[in-house]
Amino acid sequence: MAEFRLPDVGEGLTEAEIVSWKVRPGDEVAVNQVLVEIETAKSLVELPSPLAGTVEALLVEEGATVPVGTPLVRVAGAGAPAPPEAGTAPGDDSAAGGGGAAEGARAAQRREPVLVGYGPRPGRRRRRHPSATSARGTAALHGAFDTGREVGVRVAPPEPPHPVSPVPPDDGPVEPLPTVGEFPPEPGVPDLAGEPAAARGRPLAKPPVRRLARDLGVALASVRGTGPGGTITRADVEAQARLGAAGPPRADARPGWDGLPRTERVPVRGVRRATAAAVARSAFTAAHVTQLLTVDVTASMDLLDRLRADRRFAQVRLSPLTLTARAMCLAARRTPEVTAAWDAEAGEIELRRHVDLAVATATPRGLLVPVVRDADALDLVALAAAIADLADRAREGRTTPAETSGGTLAVTNIGVFGVDAGTPIMPPGISAILALGQVARRPWVVRRAGTEVVEPRWVTTLALSFDHRLLDGAQGSAFMTDVAEVLADPALALAFT
Repeated sequence: MAEFRLPDVGEGLTEAEIVSWKVRPGDEVAVNQVLVEIETAKSLVELPSPLAGTVEALLVEEGATVPVGTPLVRVAGAGAPAPPEAGTAPGDDSAAGGGGAAEGARAAQRREPVLVGYGPRPGRRRRRHPSATSARGTAALHGAFDTGREVGVRVAPPEPPHPVSPVPPDDGPVEPLPTVGEFPPEPGVPDLAGEPAAARGRPLAKPPVRRLARDLGVALASVRGTGPGGTITRADVEAQARLGAAGPPRADARPGWDGLPRTERVPVRGVRRATAAAVARSAFTAAHVTQLLTVDVTASMDLLDRLRADRRFAQVRLSPLTLTARAMCLAARRTPEVTAAWDAEAGEIELRRHVDLAVATATPRGLLVPVVRDADALDLVALAAAIADLADRAREGRTTPAETSGGTLAVTNIGVFGVDAGTPIMPPGISAILALGQVARRPWVVRRAGTEVVEPRWVTTLALSFDHRLLDGAQGSAFMTDVAEVLADPALALAFT
């Protein structure tokens, strides 16, 4: 029997949410078969099984957020040594020749690679010391829960991350761990069954029972558990609901818009929590300054029309964002401070003479910022293809953590939502971000043969937020006007060096 633990999927992420299980207890699984789909702060990831055997138990429910190293699934028959033949004691070599015994010993010590690290050596079991057993049982009794919401999974404190628990040599029997939700009392600890949950701290209940309590509006702290070790059962919750002693519901039951609940509490997790932490950190560490500039981009819109009509660009998704991104890459060469980074600990400014363009992308899971590496080295067609590919994969949750980290310059297209302008917040580590407003037909004063006339033109507003610790107003303005001039007259791109 072995446990598969949540591995570190990259970029130093410390936790993940269980989105959906692909197996059920009793299923036979093979090595590399997908076990579970998880969501990190960066992307959706499918975890393959490093074990082969029978799924005995799923240790974490769907929707739970757990730290790296938490046991996820228990697999029976995974790497377990074959039982010795009858009449043969362990270590007895009488049934085989010396060479066969030596080969068998080497095979017994051989370990198979798994998703992270190596599995246990065959034939070894975990040794349970009395002190460790007591600590483990006490941790299981009191539990570990997410303070932001009620999670119906009780696990012992996670050990250092590895998919299969390391197993030192044993000279004694293995003590079975309690089933999820069932926590027998420790020696010397009084039996808490029959006491109200509020009197013994965090109430003990299985995930379905917690869900039932939420649906019925029952406060678990007011329920008297009658299960093993004071565990609250379904019958306990239903009895409390019938008595009418339930605590305040989590959400107002009166109908609101479209018949939905009037109020509702939604857990903050995954991409939304990572985005909130990132923008708050950026807003209160960098010295944000925002400048706005309205531009006549009729020439750029005419260029897009010509390119779209050309069969050589038929498969390329060209847009005002593509031209803006290209103009930013050109303008950054003349104002390299926009790609610099502020290193407060070292007291230095890191000059980065390349553009890794971070493109803010709205997805069903929240805002992601995938990065086009070396965007300044790409021509217009390659840049358009790279942006489209990253945006599509970000919306589908298929970007890797590495593709949504880093960046030296950022762009966001708020115009697709019908917004004229805004004050964008820089992603952490990036010192400038440009927001492209909607491109709309507006009256504009133009000069014709020495005479000013008002004509309908394609107009947009650019909003540049930058870190004033790195860029002065003159540098920010120079970068912004260079971008605007290229959009107003794309032929100027040929003159930029």
